[in-house]
Formats: sequence, C-alpha cells, structure tokens
Amino acid sequence: MDLKKAALNVNFGSLQLKNPVMTASGTFGYGEEFSSFVNLNRLGGIVVKGISLKPRVGNPPPRVAETASGMLNAIGLENVGVEKFISEKMEFLRNIGTNVFVNVLGDSVDDYGRLAERLNDTPGISAIEVNISCPNVKKGGVAFGTDPAMVEAVTREVKSKCSLPVFIKLSPNVTDITLTARAAEQGGADGVSLINTLLGMAIDVRSRRPILGNVVGGLSGPAIKPVALRMVWQVAKQVSIPVIGIGGITTTEDAIEFLLAGASAVQVGTANFVDPRATENIVEGLQKYLEDNNLSSIKEVIGKLIL
Repeated sequence: MDLKKAALNVNFGSLQLKNPVMTASGTFGYGEEFSSFVNLNRLGGIVVKGISLKPRVGNPPPRVAETASGMLNAIGLENVGVEKFISEKMEFLRNIGTNVFVNVLGDSVDDYGRLAERLNDTPGISAIEVNISCPNVKKGGVAFGTDPAMVEAVTREVKSKCSLPVFIKLSPNVTDITLTARAAEQGGADGVSLINTLLGMAIDVRSRRPILGNVVGGLSGPAIKPVALRMVWQVAKQVSIPVIGIGGITTTEDAIEFLLAGASAVQVGTANFVDPRATENIVEGLQKYLEDNNLSSIKEVIGKLIL
C-alpha cells in the first residue's frame, strides 16, 4: 500500500481532524511555544492551556514534582485571561492550519457560559473543551466534575451560549466516570475528553514537608495510562458521542491502545515535556502502522478491540 493513501482523518460531526493526534491542555502552552520544535500543521488539533474570564497567577511554587513514571503539577490554572488570549494569542493560532480547541475553566456555571459566549464570536476557534475539575465557589468548593448534575448543568449552559462543538473534559476522581460521561451527553456535549489528572502528592522526607507548594497536585504521565485506558474503554461503551483519550500517551503504541479501546482521537500531554516532538512522532507512527497492517484508514482501528 502507498503510505500516502493511508487515511488518518477522523470526523466529529462537522468537525474534521486531519489525524487523531492532539495536544493536551496545560502541556503545550498556547501553541506558539512549541512552533520551533513541531510542525503544528501536522497535528489533528491543538488544545491550549485553560482560559478563565480573568487572568490567574496560579499556585505558589514549587509547582511541579517528578514522580515514578510521571509528574505532579500544581500550576493552579495560571493563564492570561480570555480578553488577552483573544487579543494576543489568537493572532498566531488562527494561522497555524489545524484545529484550535480552547479549554475553559470557571468558578460558577455562569462563568462557563460567559466564556463560551465570548469565544463563540472569535474567528479561528474550532471547538471548546470544558474543564470541569474546577471547584464551584457557589457550592462550597465541590468540583463540578464529581457531580453528574453539575456536569449536565455546565454542559447545557455552554451549549446554550455558543454554536461551536463542545467537549467536556472528565475528571477521574470519581467512583464511576460513566455517570459523568452520560451527564455530559445528556447536557448536549458533542464529545468527552478523558481523563484529567488524578489527585496525588509527594513528601520530602528530609524536611518532612510537602514537595508541592499546594501540597496536592495532578498526577499525569505513563503511571496513569492503565487507569485512563480502562476509563476510556468503559465510557466509549456507554455514550454515543465521540471520546478523546488522554493519559500517559507517549508512543504510537500507546495511542493505538486508546483508539482500539474506543477513543476517536487522543491527546498527548506529559510526553511533550520529555520530547517536544512527541505528537508529530506519533502521527508518523500511526501512518506507518496503517501501512504495516495493510489498513486504508485509521477508522479501521477505532473501537476494534477484540475481547
């Protein structure tokens, strides 16, 4: 088979991706930071770091700690705010030649709606990814992503304020992730992304103090891949909307595992810190996989796990 004829494109309704490889929010900056390492036009999409209504300074340092087969981060959702993002970051992003997903975060349902409304009128944005791992300040700090009713409410609010495709990024810090996935679908989500980071911590035994300034942080990297893969497989069987797989994807083989489990696309996160070209390498690897297995389309892989 001619390698060029192997089709990597996937479709999410009206949203078309040239291949199923994307970047994960919070690991790729605003895209421009990686432009000297990666041909951004080769990727299926870029998900920018989370954007809030107002700028956020994030948590006190130290904010990152290396762990066995992964990392902990407690950045605290530092970002420039939606207005500065639109005026300063979108000029670059709208000209890179691939899909731009804007991850959004808020402290209330209304925050999410206002962000969606503002971004809906901004040229160059392909879709919105909603971070529901944030605490709802009006509900005593309970994270949106742990309560199916909150997930559905946020999803409905965002969908009511914009015409862009909306993907809900699910938290793994729940008893049954299929409940929040179905809540997102019931709220009108166009797809779900999973998983966000797992809660963890690390301690310096010499000082007897937490290594992270925030004490706890989000665990990511290869250490969480088996958990993420299991959750993607469970959710893909329970919802009819597309699933984007995230969690410890470092190699082409990792990406293929998620696709076989039912993900229609994948996001690469922590691997970007180890190898800035990780995403592009995986795209090339998927092309070779199709050729080696005499497959004409990546769609022949998605959801084809044999039990």
